[in-house]
Amino acid sequence: MTTFKNRLLGGLALSTALAVGTALPATAEVELTMFYPIAVGGPLTTVVDGMVADFEEEHPDIKINAIYSGNYDDTRVRALAALNAGEPAQLSVLFSIDVFELLEQDVIVSFDELVETEEDQEWLDSFYPGLMANGVVDGETWGIPFQRSTIVLYWNKDAFEEAGLDPETPPANWDEMVEMGKALTKEDGSQWGVMVPSTGYAYWMFQAFALQNGVELMNSEGTETYFDDPAAVEALEYWVSLSQDHGVMPSGTIEWGTLRQNFLDGQAAMMWHTTGNLTAVRNDAPFDFGVSLLPANERYGSPTGGGNFYIFKDASEEEQKAAFTFIKWMTAPERAATWSMDTGYMGVTPAAYETDVLQKYAEAFPQAAVARDQLEYSAAELSTYEGGRVRQALENAVQAALTGAATPAEALAGAQATAERLLRPYR
Repeated sequence: MTTFKNRLLGGLALSTALAVGTALPATAEVELTMFYPIAVGGPLTTVVDGMVADFEEEHPDIKINAIYSGNYDDTRVRALAALNAGEPAQLSVLFSIDVFELLEQDVIVSFDELVETEEDQEWLDSFYPGLMANGVVDGETWGIPFQRSTIVLYWNKDAFEEAGLDPETPPANWDEMVEMGKALTKEDGSQWGVMVPSTGYAYWMFQAFALQNGVELMNSEGTETYFDDPAAVEALEYWVSLSQDHGVMPSGTIEWGTLRQNFLDGQAAMMWHTTGNLTAVRNDAPFDFGVSLLPANERYGSPTGGGNFYIFKDASEEEQKAAFTFIKWMTAPERAATWSMDTGYMGVTPAAYETDVLQKYAEAFPQAAVARDQLEYSAAELSTYEGGRVRQALENAVQAALTGAATPAEALAGAQATAERLLRPYR
């Protein structure tokens, strides 16, 4: 009876509003579909949904259908399939390194074309240059940084103290990582000194080793790779030596998706992983932990990583403008700061770190600023034409070396030969 009465009253109120011309809540004039990935696990869909809801409250004329689509590769495939099927998304968060493939398929628009005001241009110029390296091609901006990262070293301070090491001092270089790893590795296999993931994004981890050894793996035009450079071979030899020679890392491959849990369970005293895991580790670690720059050899170094916003060419002019409005809102300093605290990804602009909320957070939790600080030593993530196949060739090489199926020199020579064949037409 109560339910019926409520419905009746609601209907009468609606009729009255229509009769007297009272304005009803506005419906969205523009509806956008956005695919986005998650590469680190955790409740990030809830975070994204909350941000979208806040945006829609401030912009009732724009509705965002935010669709979680798996990992980065899954999301790229789904977005491009939607475009080809005539049911396109208007914008997506995709790998920053997808830019050459998206340009080759002619499916994205330049953000420079959407800039209309001085305020727009100031926004476009506000991002960290290191994060823009994968989004700018031929002087035009095709991708806007959003969920961006560098690789950082996590270490278990309790394990360090138990092993007689200074819990506040992580390894600063390759030699120290080996020596500390030996002290941290337990003979019964219950705890390893260090783990570096070699599935999922093995090319990304290898690029970090290569940078630390002083070599870039590709040119900025996406047309050449240098996988078999002697310094790159030496970098892979060091990675392999962690298990085969020094015994501080398990042999074979280490899973990207389970490594965070291995660390939380105490199976790895140190791990290399994305800063995008930072908040999840903070929430779940039963021990005190630290975060630092990756150890150096010839230099410090980590490639940037993560996803950029893209706007698709098939969207109407009105949809592109609405997508542009949404992306500017999502990357504003306050939202970038909140996103960083909720996830562990970086604040993508210096202004994000100047907000009171992120300044206070980083003061209480200094680990939150490490990925930002590492930008000083970062480089663009491996990105080329035929990117998927080039990266797969390198992934196969890394895994072949780590499993003992080939020497690092043999494996990287094969990957370079494949990349040469794939990239020759683009020169």
